[in-house]
Amino acid sequence: MTSPVYVALDTPDLDKARAIAERVKTQVGGLKLGLEFFVHNGPAGVHEIAHLGLPIFLDLKLHDIPNTVAKAIQALRPLEPAILTVHAAGGRAMMEDARAAAPSGTKVVGVTVLTSLDEEDLHSLGVPGEARAQVERLALVAREAGLNGVVCSGAEIEIVRNAWPEAFIVVPGVRPADAAAGDQKRVVTPRQALDAGASVLVVGRPITQAEDPGAAARAIAATL
Repeated sequence: MTSPVYVALDTPDLDKARAIAERVKTQVGGLKLGLEFFVHNGPAGVHEIAHLGLPIFLDLKLHDIPNTVAKAIQALRPLEPAILTVHAAGGRAMMEDARAAAPSGTKVVGVTVLTSLDEEDLHSLGVPGEARAQVERLALVAREAGLNGVVCSGAEIEIVRNAWPEAFIVVPGVRPADAAAGDQKRVVTPRQALDAGASVLVVGRPITQAEDPGAAARAIAATL
């Protein structure tokens, strides 16, 4: 069975990213490359990491007018990412165009509410109520737009799974029980996220900043 854990290689340093990936590649199911990595290394850097043979989660969180997002995704097509993110807040038309522009083998998922935000942050942005309600609203729009699923925190997995049973749910901000939360405000353990119905668990610093990333990845796998 393929591991649901994707390691977040959130560094601009290609050599460092490759070295970490080499140490964890037999313990995890995929590698997440985000904006920091992509801005510094571009498509060539993604190809370098993809050569290791693991699925690539390209986490660019695209958010613009529909035509611009569609053209950006068309430009990314040669990379054939396993997973690609757009912001669900970009609206239905943007998500529809994103899905249409993506390669058939790529799962396009909509970011709902960033795991660095809590209710106070949302209220300051004019979003009323609880984060859970906003996540559910955006998940339903993503479903209507034809996306494969969403990105949400572990706290919202159940509400998304109930509203959209077949959704592909990506859960960032996953932390082992003994790990620091860092800048994440709505965190769960890997086991909790998987039990709640997550499809993919994104783990970054607890693995990448460990003295032995491979051992850290194995320890997380053991809890699953």
